[in-house]
Amino acid sequence: MKQKIINLIKDALNKLEIGEVNFVVEHPEDFKNGDYSTNVAMVCAKQLKMNPRELAEKISAEIMKHPLRLSVTSPLAKGEGWGGGVEKIEVAGAGFINFYISKEYFQKELANIITLADKYGSSDLNKGKKILVEHSSPNLFKPFHVGHMMNNAIGESITRLAHFSGAEVKAISFPSDISLGVAKAIFIILEKQIDGEVFKPVDIVALGDAYVEGTKRYDEDESIHARVKEIADNLYSEKDSPEFSAFVACKEFNMEYFKNITKRLGSEFDGYIYESEAGIIGKKMVLENTPAIFTESEGAVVYIPEETKKYINTAVFINSQGNPTYEAKDLGLLDLKFEKYNPDLSIFITDHQQISHFAVVLDAVEKINKSWVERSVHRTHGRMTFKGQKMSSRLGGVPLVADILETVLAEVSERTKDRDTVDTRENPEAIAVGALKFAILRAQAGKNIDFDPDTSLSFEGDSGPYLQYTGVRANSVLAKAPLLNPPLGKWEEGLNNLEITDVEKILARFPEVVENSITNWAPHYVTTYLCELAQSFNSWYAHTQIIDEANPNMNYNLAITKSVAQVMQNGLWLLGIELPERM
Repeated sequence: MKQKIINLIKDALNKLEIGEVNFVVEHPEDFKNGDYSTNVAMVCAKQLKMNPRELAEKISAEIMKHPLRLSVTSPLAKGEGWGGGVEKIEVAGAGFINFYISKEYFQKELANIITLADKYGSSDLNKGKKILVEHSSPNLFKPFHVGHMMNNAIGESITRLAHFSGAEVKAISFPSDISLGVAKAIFIILEKQIDGEVFKPVDIVALGDAYVEGTKRYDEDESIHARVKEIADNLYSEKDSPEFSAFVACKEFNMEYFKNITKRLGSEFDGYIYESEAGIIGKKMVLENTPAIFTESEGAVVYIPEETKKYINTAVFINSQGNPTYEAKDLGLLDLKFEKYNPDLSIFITDHQQISHFAVVLDAVEKINKSWVERSVHRTHGRMTFKGQKMSSRLGGVPLVADILETVLAEVSERTKDRDTVDTRENPEAIAVGALKFAILRAQAGKNIDFDPDTSLSFEGDSGPYLQYTGVRANSVLAKAPLLNPPLGKWEEGLNNLEITDVEKILARFPEVVENSITNWAPHYVTTYLCELAQSFNSWYAHTQIIDEANPNMNYNLAITKSVAQVMQNGLWLLGIELPERM
C-alpha cells in the first residue's frame, strides 16, 4: 500500500508538470490523522514558491481522480471486488496530505494473513541471491559470555530476516582458535600437567582460567616469553608436539560446548572458518601484495593508509615473529568466505568497538578485491549491563551465558510462582531466552543495553514475555472455539457494517515493517512493531467478548484473533524467540 501511494503521488506530480522531488510517506502517530501521510506538498512548494497548503489541495484532487486509487485486489481473498485502496484524502496543518485506507483493504489483509499463515510478511526482496551471515564467533579458552550472546541474538535474527526475504542463506561462525593468548593458556596447562598424563579438558571455565593466568604470567615474567612463542609457532605450524595435542583436545571440547550453548539459544550453523586457516591465507595475501599495498617495517609487515584517510590507523598485519595478526586473519577470512560460499551479500556482526579495526581491514581489502567490500555489510552491537543488586552481584564483571540463563530462570520462577494466570512449567527457559533476546534486539545497532529484571521479565509492557503472553492469549481464545473458527470464505459476510479497529490497521503494516528491517538489517523495527500490536490487541481483547454465538460478528472477531496469533508468531520467529504453547 505504501508503494501504491508513492506511485499515486508521483503520477499526480507528473500530471501537474512538477519534476521529481524527494518526499516521504509514513504513518502518522495518531490514526485520526490517517493511515499514511506525506510532506510532498511542502517539499514542492518551496521549490515552486507556492503556498504549501494550496499545492497540497491540488495534488490531493489529482490523486482522487486516479482510476486505480481503489483498485487493490487479492487473488488470495474473495476475488473481484474484494480489495480496497485509498478511500479519502485530507490536507492538514501547513500542507501535510493524509491518506485514509478503505475498510475493504484491511479486511482483505486478514484473509491474506490467514491464507499465507507462516509465510505472511515474507517476500522476494532477495530471491535468487546468496546471503552469508557470520556471527557468534567464539574464542577458544574463553567461555561463551554476554558479548557472544548479544552477537548471537542479532546474528540469528538477521539470518532469519534473510530467509524471509527469499534468499539462499548460510550462517557461519569464525572461531578464534590460534593466537598468542591461546599459546599462553597452553603453557599454563602443560606446566600443571603430570608427566606422562594425557590432557583431557572437562571444564570450560578451567580453560578460561588458564587463559587469564597465562596472560598474567606472560606480562609479569619475561623468562617465559621464548617458551610461549615456541608454543605459538608449534600451533601455527601444527607441529606434532605435546602442546599441539593439548590444543586439539581443547579445540574439540570448546566447539562442542559452543554448539550446545548456541543451540540452547536457538541457533545452528552451516559451517565454520577457523582463524588458524584464515591466518595462513591472510599471511600469504599480505606477502603477495607487499610492497604494492603493504609495507615492511622493523621486521613486521604493516598497512599504511593514504594521508587523506585520517580516520584509519596504520596497522600491523604480520608481526615481527612472522605470525599473522587479527587484521591478516580477517583478510584471509574474506578470501575464504567468498571462495567457499560466493555470496551476493556477506553480513558480519561484531562489537561496536571493532569499527576502527574493520575500517583498516576493509580499506586494505578494497585494493585487493573491491567487490568483496561492495558485497560486505558490517553490523555492530554495544555492551550489556545488568541492573539490580541481586543480578549484578551474582553475575559479576563479564557474565557467562550459562550463568545469565540460570539467573534469569530463577527470576522467572520467583516472579510467576504466585500468578494464577501464568503457568511457566511448560517452558520457562523460552521465557528467559525471550526476555534476554528482546532486551538485546529492541536496541538500535551499536547501542548499549541495561537488562532490568523489573521491566524485562514483566508480563505487561514492552518485554519479551509480554509478547509471548499476547501470542499465547490469542491462541488460547482460538483453542476454546475450535468449531466456531470458520474456514476462509465464511466470515466475510456483512463486513460493511463493521468499523475497522486499530488492530486490523496495525496487522496490515507487518509486511512493510519486515521489509524495512530487511532493507536495513535492523531487527529493532520488528520489536517496536510487535509491542504496538500486542498493546492494541490486549486493549481490544479487554473490551470485546470474542466468543459469543449471539454476536453476528463473532467469526470476524475470531479472524482478527487468528491473525494476531499468526503475526505474533511470525514476528517472534524473526527475532529468534519461541512462542510457548502455555503461559
